Amino acid sequence: MNASVHGILLLDKPAGMTSNAALQQVRRLFGRAKAGHTGSLDPMATGLLPICFGEATRVSGLLLDAHKAYQAEAAFGQRRDTGDATGAVVAEAAFPVIEDDTPSRLRQAFLGRQEQIPPMYSALKQDGQRLYALARQGKEVTRKPRVIEIAELQLQRLDNQGMAFAVRCSKGTYVRVLIEDMARWLGSEGYMTALRRTAVGIFSLEQAVTLAELEAMDETQRRVCLKPAEAALMDYPALSLDASQARRLLQGQRFHVQETDNQVFRAHDPEGRFLGLVRVDARGLLQVERIFPHSAGLL
Repeated sequence: MNASVHGILLLDKPAGMTSNAALQQVRRLFGRAKAGHTGSLDPMATGLLPICFGEATRVSGLLLDAHKAYQAEAAFGQRRDTGDATGAVVAEAAFPVIEDDTPSRLRQAFLGRQEQIPPMYSALKQDGQRLYALARQGKEVTRKPRVIEIAELQLQRLDNQGMAFAVRCSKGTYVRVLIEDMARWLGSEGYMTALRRTAVGIFSLEQAVTLAELEAMDETQRRVCLKPAEAALMDYPALSLDASQARRLLQGQRFHVQETDNQVFRAHDPEGRFLGLVRVDARGLLQVERIFPHSAGLL
């Protein structure tokens, strides 16, 4: 297969596989094309893992920064070293008492911006070492709390045995830690028993394909699964340029346009081809933010 592959593949990662292993499997199916994923899922977790090929890697940072949505399940009465069902029990506690108003009070307690301490079993580095490597050596180090945001929290089940919920949260949120914190708020301990990522930014799990489905496809069918890089940028308004303006844009020139919104646009040529992201200042002066050569027909 030609290594010139561009676009975003929305993969439904299976359980029991690291995100990097899933990435390598996908790269093999696309002829070892250049690609990268946009935010790891734990091996036990399943769900949406966007993989960016070629020029679509230029939007990977936006997907990394985007809010994520998850479906999670948890059990009460124990805390485990990994924060999930794969770990060893390190603490036990009584099951919580759940009253009629507990779900609403729990939800209100955890919505919004808050600080969260990253878990030891994570890929974060401290003093040049991965935290999970230190954890496997039985070491625990002090971690700085990070500001996260819980934008939406829907409790679907809550009893003294455990809970199930849907959450939409900012980047850097560890659902395992959220579960531990929620269990402690309830007066117990808890750990994650299941996690499925259902959305990354504007992309949803319903749009994803599985590895098994990709394996069964031929080369043409696989390429059809790739979404253009522009698909990750639909939150930006569109700006149509005439032929002269499009040519000047691709040459990196600055010029005036009618818009004076002082914001970023998706620029298109007269044929509707996506050229890149541009910024128009309050004076109507347009300047290039990022060109996408393949989409613009330059590659």
